[in-house]
Amino acid sequence: MAAAPVWSVDPRTGKQREQVAVEATAQEVDAAVRAAHEARGALADRTVRSAFLRTAADELETARGGLVETADAETALGPVRLTGELARTCYQLRAFADIVDEGAFLDVVINHPDDTATPPIPDLRRYKVPLGVVAVYAASNFPFAFSVAGGDTASALAAGCPVVVKSHPDHPALSEYVAKVLRRAAARHDVPEGVVGLVHGFEAGVELIKHPLVAAAGFTGSVRGGRALFDAAAARPVPIPFHGELGSLNPVVVTEAAAAERAEAIGAGLAGSMTLGVGQFCVKPGLVLAPAGAAGDALLKSLTDAVSDTDAGVLLDHRMRDNFVAGVAERAGLPDVDSPVTPGAGGEHTVSAGFLTVPASRLAAEGEHDLLLEECFGPVTVVARYEDETEVKAVLSRLPGNLTATVQLSEEEAAGEGRGAEILAELTPLAGRVLVNGWPTGVAVAAAQHHGGPYPATTSTSTSVGGTAIERWMRPVAYQNAPEALLPQELRDENPLGLPRRFNGRLER
Repeated sequence: MAAAPVWSVDPRTGKQREQVAVEATAQEVDAAVRAAHEARGALADRTVRSAFLRTAADELETARGGLVETADAETALGPVRLTGELARTCYQLRAFADIVDEGAFLDVVINHPDDTATPPIPDLRRYKVPLGVVAVYAASNFPFAFSVAGGDTASALAAGCPVVVKSHPDHPALSEYVAKVLRRAAARHDVPEGVVGLVHGFEAGVELIKHPLVAAAGFTGSVRGGRALFDAAAARPVPIPFHGELGSLNPVVVTEAAAAERAEAIGAGLAGSMTLGVGQFCVKPGLVLAPAGAAGDALLKSLTDAVSDTDAGVLLDHRMRDNFVAGVAERAGLPDVDSPVTPGAGGEHTVSAGFLTVPASRLAAEGEHDLLLEECFGPVTVVARYEDETEVKAVLSRLPGNLTATVQLSEEEAAGEGRGAEILAELTPLAGRVLVNGWPTGVAVAAAQHHGGPYPATTSTSTSVGGTAIERWMRPVAYQNAPEALLPQELRDENPLGLPRRFNGRLER
């Protein structure tokens, strides 16, 4: 049987643009993984790794025009958004290069023998080593930042792990283009091109997670797809870590005092956040707890005005469009659900933004309205109108894990008056990032960033954005009573590499 073709499709028309490749067979997946495995030694030198990452960023910038054009043709996200996303991706590669050069991520700890301790301490030297080949499952909604050259790939390469990327079917031509650029960068440092493998096809993704030489996996996508891969990773004869980002509602609590103080600004800000990128951000605010009464009414008026002025947009593919149209229709049909601005089909290939409202009491207990507590991918949010703090707490208690949670406070509440601190404490168990008087869309690449959260937001406690994302692809190892001459340079007393470390209990930098 001939291998199935892989087509690049224009989401603006639904028409095929070009055949990019064919779906990988099990044998081709095996070859890609083995090539990546053989490339591990080329990444052993940290100076090579950091130089490779910086060259990759340079090469991507050099190819910017063609990359953005290809990405826009396959995603309809627009040149402005895609140019910014590519810049973020290049910044992230260079940021990981800096982390590799600094060396603190190795977590070097040295303890000399101490016979006076109870029990006695032998000579112990600990640091972290790369796991091996990492399988990366690319995302649909960020064709640069969460795809072939995205955070999973950048952090894995920084850790010293080659990658095999399962491309997303929404942008296969771009995936091939980016992989080619990364391999060109690798060649400039005598790193084998197998260090970045690329495969296409659903079955290829299944074969990849099962391959015995794959040591870990990173995924960004749906709860259904991510959970299936997570279960497969755990069911292997040798289970492997699976770091998956699956889904998030990203709740927002608006206090009555905040709504009374700045209803118009909150409504406009919410509209901008929920419609950004046609609502296709993983941190889109999908549930908003807003007060009943006049202050909440003013907020809804501002939201209505702003959303009504939003143009119809194109989703990443027609399957997502169909799911969005069906999903909002099902939600809008529930009892006591109103649609001040009706979301749904905007045309044959587009969708229109909107929002739904519902009494918060409908969400406070299990029932038919539970669907409103599930993510709906696209430009829609649900505004639950609460009567009192008890309803707010009841709804929050029913939410699953999230990437973000946000509270909009008044000026006095932000200064420590009222329930501000209490609400912050209520939101903290729900999410990996808690925001005050801001909006969750936009995930800065920074050392203190955390892009993760309790399940189903993610399947681990790690982050996929920020410097500590590198920790996902490493494991600690300790050497006991090993002669100095046999130790890696990173663990020798004289510290020939000048690494930050903890030496006999003292932090050295």
